[in-house]
Amino acid sequence: MIAIIAEKPSVGLDIARVVGADTRNDGYCSGNGYMVTWALGHLVSLAMPDVYGYTKTTAEELPMLPVPFRLVSRQIRTDRGMVTDIAATKQLKVIDSVFSKCDSIIVATDAGREGELIFRWIYTFLECTKPFRRLWISSLTDEAIRKGLEELKDGTEYDSLYAAADSRAKADWLVGMNASRALAIVSGSSNNSIGRVQTPTLAMICSRYRENRSFVSTPYWQLHVTLKNGDSHRRFFHTANFSDRQEAETAYRRISSDSRATVTKVERRRTLQQPPLLYDLTALQKDCNVHLDLPAAKTLDIAQSLYEKKLISYPRTGSRYIPHDVMACVPGLLERILVMPGFAACAGILDLARLNTRSVDDRKVTDHHALITTGIAPEGLSEAETAVYTLIAGRMLEAFSPCCEKEMLLMECRLEGMDFRSKGSSVVSPGWRGIFGRKEDREDDEPETDEGTAVFAEGDTVPVSGHGLAQKKTMPRPLYTEATLLAAMETCGREIADEQAREAVKELGIGTPATRAAIITTLFKRDYITRSGKSIVPTEKGLHIYEAVKEMLVADVSLTGSWEKALLQIERHTLTTEAFMASITDYTRKATREILNLSLPAASTRTFTCPKCKTGHIIVREKIARCDNKGCGLTVYRRFLNKELTDQHLEQLFSSGSTRLIKGFKGKKGVAFDASVTFDAGFTLTLSFPKNGKKKK
Repeated sequence: MIAIIAEKPSVGLDIARVVGADTRNDGYCSGNGYMVTWALGHLVSLAMPDVYGYTKTTAEELPMLPVPFRLVSRQIRTDRGMVTDIAATKQLKVIDSVFSKCDSIIVATDAGREGELIFRWIYTFLECTKPFRRLWISSLTDEAIRKGLEELKDGTEYDSLYAAADSRAKADWLVGMNASRALAIVSGSSNNSIGRVQTPTLAMICSRYRENRSFVSTPYWQLHVTLKNGDSHRRFFHTANFSDRQEAETAYRRISSDSRATVTKVERRRTLQQPPLLYDLTALQKDCNVHLDLPAAKTLDIAQSLYEKKLISYPRTGSRYIPHDVMACVPGLLERILVMPGFAACAGILDLARLNTRSVDDRKVTDHHALITTGIAPEGLSEAETAVYTLIAGRMLEAFSPCCEKEMLLMECRLEGMDFRSKGSSVVSPGWRGIFGRKEDREDDEPETDEGTAVFAEGDTVPVSGHGLAQKKTMPRPLYTEATLLAAMETCGREIADEQAREAVKELGIGTPATRAAIITTLFKRDYITRSGKSIVPTEKGLHIYEAVKEMLVADVSLTGSWEKALLQIERHTLTTEAFMASITDYTRKATREILNLSLPAASTRTFTCPKCKTGHIIVREKIARCDNKGCGLTVYRRFLNKELTDQHLEQLFSSGSTRLIKGFKGKKGVAFDASVTFDAGFTLTLSFPKNGKKKK
């Protein structure tokens, strides 16, 4: 008998059907010589500090450095603190029973760092010693599963992948637990957290916000002349902007209606604008944020859903390339995409016999290749799933389409002792840009304003038909959006415009494609950041944390990026886990000491007049808000359904009786909806839905 363990029930059931294990049991399937079971995500986790005897939040107990770390059944947060998850314990017993009845194991958790960690921790926690092999696939189609089962790898081939995942988890525990407790000690509040990745990310957001808000614009002046050729015209700009107004006005007055310009240069050349590479997860999240206004976490959820529905390849990939053997399947996949609504008109753009191969490079494929469709026709998708799938399919059409061919035109002229220039371009053949036809695909050499179409020849002398002087001002770098923040996390905040250069330093990013969305979500949940339109801005609380730690190791973006590189070196057998953990331990000691030396005022509890008894005061604490009038008893827990009420939510609730609209509640069937939290007549928390009636139960 062979055991197969998947990461989720849905995937386990698919694999069970493929291998013929068609008898459904509680927590597993059996039949045809197989027992197929599944995890429920992370069933096992690192133990909390109290398990090691760290029961007090005092400076004397810091830093906490467990040796060895212990694994426990998954813990969940409740109003009574952290407790063992009953569902996790139950499924672990099922898995233990399945393993004990089988001779060997096939590991079918997601083929990546976290999927490997999920299995290995279960295997270690259950003290299992059975041999195991690895199913490594990039899609969940029946064909991919069958092929993967024919090409199983020895489990030990992925020891280094597990070592990197285990080291990452332990590093996050050491830094997060110690730094957060140290901050709680110096601030007097435990409703804060500091993390190995989240704090440098917060530092990037706050630093950009401070820079943007303190930016002082400086004026400059731009001089231009207009030359005509028949009925058409063209605008030429002075080759340098003027920083001095008087100098600009003097230059402006030198030009009169009698001035004549001599064309000194006319240069034409054809250029090719390469199509974009295929999507990795981060690139998909950025485009979904720009074009669909989807948060990064929501994009990941949708992509995972499309993957489990067998419609796309593995989404948590960090590669934008495919290998040559996968390229052989691409023409057939593109033919299926071209019959989709909205893409039929694109058939004339692609020559399936001569596809662009810019995204094909075996050397640049990591654990998984770039995101592509599987060829299965999508059915029954939600509006959001359809939109994301369409982006992925459209990107495939773009990536394999011909280049966009443009003609560049540069003209220069001289008049009144001054040089002027006109630069422009026109699209000769749109190529890949004809797929979506977005204005965002234009390059910098394509002006958004109409500068005219007149063309001149070298040596032409042309009368000036008009001239002008425009005052402009320097602008600050814009605030981060989720799209630009993801890009900054990918390169440790480096402003690199060139795509190839970005790829070259990609290993220096913070977080991974699979974890960046969760980091941003954590910052929102902690009330460190909020949204202002599409921009991300820090809250007062977030700025307070940033100001306190911005000069410390814990906020060092480049250092965090170097750790991500070290984890990759562990995967590639060029760095030992012992060396990495020694550096993390040393860092933890220094960072904890830095935070404990901070001088912060003790946090004071916030109070509101009780809306129920009108006489008592509401005392707001870390997990609960309660009226101090013993005869009243009004109590509000911060956790309501699947949401954590922030300080702002509580302030709105107690001052006006209702919070603002909170997005992302989930009903019993997992359906997401938006609602406000309010009091009913008996001052029990209830939900209030928008007046437009878009209520989901």
